[in-house]
Amino acid sequence: MDKKKIKNILDAVRSGKLSAEDAIRQLKHLPYEDIAFAKVDHHRHLRQGVPEVIYASGKTEAQVTGIARAMYKKSKSFLITRATKKIYGVLKIKGAVFHPASGMISIGGEKKKSGSVLVLTAGTSDIPVAEEASVTASFLGSKVETVYDVGVAGLHRLMDNKKSLSSAKVIIVVAGMEGALPSVVGGLTDKPIIAVPTSVGYGTSLGGLTALFAMLNSCVPGIAVMNIDNGFGAGCLAHKINIL
Repeated sequence: MDKKKIKNILDAVRSGKLSAEDAIRQLKHLPYEDIAFAKVDHHRHLRQGVPEVIYASGKTEAQVTGIARAMYKKSKSFLITRATKKIYGVLKIKGAVFHPASGMISIGGEKKKSGSVLVLTAGTSDIPVAEEASVTASFLGSKVETVYDVGVAGLHRLMDNKKSLSSAKVIIVVAGMEGALPSVVGGLTDKPIIAVPTSVGYGTSLGGLTALFAMLNSCVPGIAVMNIDNGFGAGCLAHKINIL
């Protein structure tokens, strides 16, 4: 539940359209709702500006769908990360969308999109993590543009997108292998950059550690670095910067 929904409830009580008892019923699960295997944090959007998001990996289908239904009942929206088509099939909530590239399920989210978040990938293999960032930022209310496969092996591809680089308010750069792309982009723009290392690469990429260390050691100042494959975290941070 966000500030807008709570304000609407309070305005309805003030105008006499909603009784105090009905308002209490709507607000009774603040700050959280205990559904035995999870404590659903309906208050998080109000505190943090980002609602609780369901991380599906490691949970049973019943747990994921139970949490999702509890959230949908209260807010008519939810976002699930690291989900599967099977979970989507079990969920059976009309209007829910499965995003196959990122393995996310969403419904609701902010309709009005603002600002400009640009998501770049070094290679095509980095797209799943980039899509996680893109879907997340868009769900939260940011306008998102994606430009994929513009890595350092062919810098002319990146240079063909100068307009997108200059018009973005914040840039997410997703890269595996040696993780060089965020440094290159950082040398071309004054926009905030969020670097996301991926686990894409051959042996000495070490599951994304090589890209992570390269991004942490970039000589370009002011680059924020996410955990390996954490597109969701990048999308959240980009949105928060975007709406400042």
